[in-house]
Amino acid sequence: MDTKQDNSGWSEPKPTALLVLADGTVLEGTGFGAIGHAVGEVCFNTAMTGYEEILTDPSYAGQIITFTFPHIGNVGTNDEDIETVNMASTPGARGLILRTPITQPSNYRNKKHLDAWLKARGVIGLSGIDTRALTNLIREKGMPNAVIAHAADGNFNIEVLKREAREWPGLVGMDLVPRVTSSQRFIWNENEWAWGKGYGQGAGEKYHVVAIDYGVKRNILRLLSSIGAKVTVVPATTSAEDILALKPDGVFLSNGPGDPAATGEYAVPVIKKMIDSGTPTFGICLGHQMLGIALGGKTMKMHQGHHGANHPVKDLTTGKVEITSMNHGFAVDKDSLPHNVEQTHISLFDGSNCGIALKDKPVFSVQYHPEASPGPRDSHYLFQRFAGLMEKNKKAV
Repeated sequence: MDTKQDNSGWSEPKPTALLVLADGTVLEGTGFGAIGHAVGEVCFNTAMTGYEEILTDPSYAGQIITFTFPHIGNVGTNDEDIETVNMASTPGARGLILRTPITQPSNYRNKKHLDAWLKARGVIGLSGIDTRALTNLIREKGMPNAVIAHAADGNFNIEVLKREAREWPGLVGMDLVPRVTSSQRFIWNENEWAWGKGYGQGAGEKYHVVAIDYGVKRNILRLLSSIGAKVTVVPATTSAEDILALKPDGVFLSNGPGDPAATGEYAVPVIKKMIDSGTPTFGICLGHQMLGIALGGKTMKMHQGHHGANHPVKDLTTGKVEITSMNHGFAVDKDSLPHNVEQTHISLFDGSNCGIALKDKPVFSVQYHPEASPGPRDSHYLFQRFAGLMEKNKKAV
């Protein structure tokens, strides 16, 4: 390994990776994963499990993830834990930051070392920096724009990297859904994972759900299938007329990356027509945010966002508290919601909106990720709630 030496004769390994913040701050570390550089918004994730699912969640497009948990790499990687549906799309996260080097894998499901997996997917990694200090910086100053760079020889044009980080416009106003949505319609028929069996197969017949893909995760589709639904996945730009022509019993609005107001330019008119049709509608994450806009509310950029698998949320309709998986940097402004929209869930960390429902139609959504993957399964009941709305609507017709 190359070393650098100061006038005292002290030498240390030459940094092979940098994190260059938009304010000019340069953090030096050791590179792994893909060679090159990528620009994005730096966030931190507090989950203790599921790094592969996190890294392949399309909602992380445009972001660089700082993991606060130290043992990243300990279970390796495998084909079952990938959450990206559109494998031809841009991978989820643009980069990852660790305190310590990748932990050697020790798990019976491991197929590939995380470093090799990252190289194959073109994701850049950096280790050896104080992730606690970086996390505190994000908490105090918000999520910064930055460039993450990895060069095996340790040679960087720092001024160019500083300029790229400074000039990147950020996620506000950015529509990233075209990078992650499916290119064509297809039927999903994979069910939940079972120990020793893997994922089940077979499309349901009880309901027909059309899922609008803004960057949908695989486990959402699995749970829709597991409630007995045949799931038709359609691209984000599919028209309301084409969706309704499929005669769905329910419509699902998926998670996804970027600014909901930007994607909403073309998605919100479609969502409004779904609401007007009376079709039961369920949204998650970006789908929740755009549903909020369609119902007359507004969204806002969060200071540090919510990223982790340990976020307490209260269901105001039942009084119960659930521990949830979250990944979002925008939120619905609860004070902007009109009188016909009920707030159903709130974050117990900061009181931000985490769920809404229309009072006079079978339409609801949540900000967090009830499908988990990774995370607890406390919120799986929401898929049954969606099934109940579809069942009630079918009987009323």
